[in-house]
Amino acid sequence: MHEVISTPAAQSQPTKKAALVQERKYKCAYCSRAFSRSEHRSRHERSHTKERPFKCLKCRSTFVRRDLLLRHDRTVHAKDGGVPLHSEVKRRSTKNATSAPSKPAITIEQAAIEQLEASSDGMVDLETAAALMTELHHAATAAAAIDEQEMLLQEKSRRSMSSNPESVFDPSVPYAPGVIPVQNMSTWDPPTPSSTTGPEPPRSQYMSSSQSSSHESGMTWSSNSLQPPSYRNTMERSLSADPSRGGSTVTPTSYASPNPWFTGPPSPVNPCGVSASSQTTPPPTPPSVDSDHDRNMVLDNIREIDVDRAVLDKFRLPSKSALNRYLSAYFNLFHHHFPFLHPASFSPGKVAPPLLLAVLSIGALYTFEKEQAYTLHLSAKVLVNNFLHRNQEYNSRNCPLWTTQTLLLNMVFASWSGDAKGLEWTCSIKNLLANMVAGGRYELQLRTEQRGDELPTREEWIEEEGSKRTYFAVYVFFGLLTLTYNHLPAITYNEFDSLPLPCSETLWNMDGFDDHSWREHLVNASLPTFKEAHSRLFRGEPLQYSAFAARIMINALFIEVWGVKRSPEILDSVVSEYREKLRVALDTWQRALDYCTPETMIVPLTAPQKGHPLVFNAMAMYRCTIARLEVDLVSVQEALRFHNPNDVAQAMTSAAHSIPRSDAMTRVIQQCFECFQIPALMGIRWVARTSALNWSVEHPLCGFELMLILSLWLYRLEEESEVQPPTEEEQAMLTKVRDLFDDDSVELYGSRLSAAVAMVWGGMVDEVVVWGITKLLGESFKVHSHTLALGDDMGMTMSSSSSPTPEAEDEMESELE
Repeated sequence: MHEVISTPAAQSQPTKKAALVQERKYKCAYCSRAFSRSEHRSRHERSHTKERPFKCLKCRSTFVRRDLLLRHDRTVHAKDGGVPLHSEVKRRSTKNATSAPSKPAITIEQAAIEQLEASSDGMVDLETAAALMTELHHAATAAAAIDEQEMLLQEKSRRSMSSNPESVFDPSVPYAPGVIPVQNMSTWDPPTPSSTTGPEPPRSQYMSSSQSSSHESGMTWSSNSLQPPSYRNTMERSLSADPSRGGSTVTPTSYASPNPWFTGPPSPVNPCGVSASSQTTPPPTPPSVDSDHDRNMVLDNIREIDVDRAVLDKFRLPSKSALNRYLSAYFNLFHHHFPFLHPASFSPGKVAPPLLLAVLSIGALYTFEKEQAYTLHLSAKVLVNNFLHRNQEYNSRNCPLWTTQTLLLNMVFASWSGDAKGLEWTCSIKNLLANMVAGGRYELQLRTEQRGDELPTREEWIEEEGSKRTYFAVYVFFGLLTLTYNHLPAITYNEFDSLPLPCSETLWNMDGFDDHSWREHLVNASLPTFKEAHSRLFRGEPLQYSAFAARIMINALFIEVWGVKRSPEILDSVVSEYREKLRVALDTWQRALDYCTPETMIVPLTAPQKGHPLVFNAMAMYRCTIARLEVDLVSVQEALRFHNPNDVAQAMTSAAHSIPRSDAMTRVIQQCFECFQIPALMGIRWVARTSALNWSVEHPLCGFELMLILSLWLYRLEEESEVQPPTEEEQAMLTKVRDLFDDDSVELYGSRLSAAVAMVWGGMVDEVVVWGITKLLGESFKVHSHTLALGDDMGMTMSSSSSPTPEAEDEMESELE
C-alpha cells in the first residue's frame, strides 16, 4: 500500500522540476540567469542596467521593483494621511477607508482660483503649491496672533502630547507628506541658535506686523493641494534633546512672525532715533508698472539702448501684469538677501533697461516661469555687453553703476542656474566685474574725502550707499563662488579697508520721511569701516554694525580660512597660531550678533530664527567656516563645476577618508547637526516646499557641504564601530542625530543613518527648485545616499536587493497566480 501511494508522488516531483527548468527560457542578456517569465527577466536585468522605473508619486524616490515601491509607500507615506497607491487601495477594507480622519477644508478666494485655472489649465503644479503655502503661512501667522487664547490652548494640548510620547505617533495625528517624525514635540517653534537669544517684541507689534504681512507681500497664489492654515501644529516642530543622552536642551522662540526682530540686547537708540520696541516700519512697496503708458516707456528705453537691434527682433516685453508680478517677486523674495538696489527710487520707466531686465529675470525665476526668466536674462546680457563694447570711453572708474549691478545679477543667475555653461560665462567676466568694483570704490572714496565732514544730500547718499552696497554684494557673491566651486577669490578683504560698512536695512529702505528726519536718522547710524570691524574681530572686541555688515564680515573670515587651507608652504606652527586667531575672530563675530543694529522694518519672509534674513544667511556661512577649519573637500568642489550629479556623487563618497574622528571634528558635527535640525524640526516636506521662496541660495550651498560632512562622519562610525567604538562625545552626537528619525525611515536604507540623512537632505533641496543648482545638489545627494546604503560590497548588495533568488521568484509567481 505504501509503494502504491509513494510511487506516483515520487514520479511526479521530478517531472514538475523538469518542467519548471524547461520553462525558464527567458535568459538574461548580461549573465547566465534564466527565468520562467519575461517580466522576471526584465526585473532582474535592471540590476545590471541600474534602471529604476517605479517612481513614487508623493516624493522623488525611485525603485527597481514595484513591491519595493509599495513597501516604501506603506512605511514612509502611510502616516501622512494621504491617499495610498492605487494597488494598495484594493487591499484595504471599506471600514478602514471611511474611518480615516477628515481634514478641514481650505477657503480660497474665487479670484485666486480663477488665476490658478488661467495659468495652469486646472492642473496644480508643485511650484504653485509652494508659493501658496508660503502665502498661507503668513495668513496663518496673522490668525494665530489675533487669537492668542486659541494658541495657548493648542500649546497646552501639545504639552500633554509631549508628556505622552506614544500619542505623538498615533495614526490619528495628521502628518505633512514626507515629514520626519520628530520626538518630544512640545512647542510649535524651531530652535534659535545660541547666538540669537533675547527679548520678545511687544504683543501688539507682533499682531500688527503679522496681520499686515499677508496683504503686503504683493503676490497672490492659489492651490487646492495644500494643508489648511492649521498646519502649524503638524509641520513646525521643536525638539528638546534628552539631557540624559548628553544633548543640550533647545530653547524654542517664536519665529512665525515675519517681523525681523533682532533678538540680541537692543541698543538704547536704533538708527531711526527711537526705541526698537516703540515703532515698526512697513516694508517698502515694490516698484510697479502702473499703466500701459509706463510699459511703453520701458519698451522705448529698450529701443533706445538696443541700437544694434540685437534684442528687439527676438524679444517681446511681458505684459503689464507679468512685469508687476516679476518686480514684486524680486523685491519681496530676493532683494532682502542681496539688498543693493534702492526700492524707493527704483522706477521701471527710468532705470537702465539692462538692469530692469536682469531684475525681471530673477523675479520670473521666483514665480517659476523659467522660460521667460531665461529670455529676460539673455536679453539683459546682450544689452549690457553691447553697451560696454560700444562705449569704449568707459573704464572701471567712470562706468555707470547700473552696469556693475546688471553684471552682478546676470552672474548670480548664471552661476546658480544649474548649467555648467552659465558658470563658465561667469568665470569669463569675473575679473571684469572685480575691476569695475575696484575703480568704482576708488571714485567713491575720492568723493567722500572731498566732501569731508559735511553730510551728503539725500540723493547723494542714495547713490553712494547704493554703490557701496553693490561692491559689498559682489564681494559676498564671489565668496559663494569660492565656497561652492573652489574659485580663487577675485576681491581681497583689504580692497575695502577704508570703506564704511552698509547701514541698517530700515534706514536703507525707509521712504516718506522729510529731509530733516532723514538727516537725524543718518547721524544716529553706526557705520564703522570695514578695516575697523575686521581688526576688532581679531582682537575679540564685538562691534555694533548692521545685518548686511554681519554677512559681509563672515564672508571675510571665510576667505581667510580658505586662504589658510590653501597655503601648504606655511609652517605648521604659523598655521596653528593663525587658526587660533581665526577661532577667536569667529567667536567674536558670533557674539557680535547680539549687538547688531536693531531692525524695525517688516520683511515678508519667514526664517527659523528671529532676525533679518541676512543674519540667517550669515549663520549658514558661519557654520561652513567653522567646518572649513577642520576639513576641506576640494575634490567635491571641483566636481561641482561640471554639474554632473554622478561625478559629484562619486567625489562625495570618495571623500570619506578626509573626515577625521577627533574632538575638533565632533564640534564641527555639532554645526552640521544644527543645520539638519532646523528643517527636521519644522517639517522636512514643508521646508522643501517653502524654503525656496523664503531662504536664500546660501542655505542649499552651505547645507550641501555640512550635510556631506555629517553623512560621511556617520558612515565612518558605522563602518568602524567594531574596530574603533565611538567615544562618549561621538555617541552623544550620534544619538542626537538618530533621535530625529523614526525606525522605519532608517530601515529603508539598510539601517544606515548616514544614507538616511543624505537621502532626506537630497530629497528636500530639489523638491521645489528656484535655482537650478539645488537640483544638482539634490540629485548628487540621492546617488550618494544609495552608495552609502549599499556599503562596501556594492555589486553584491545591489544584486541581492534588486533581484530576488529563484526561490523568492517562485513565491512571487504563486502569489501573482
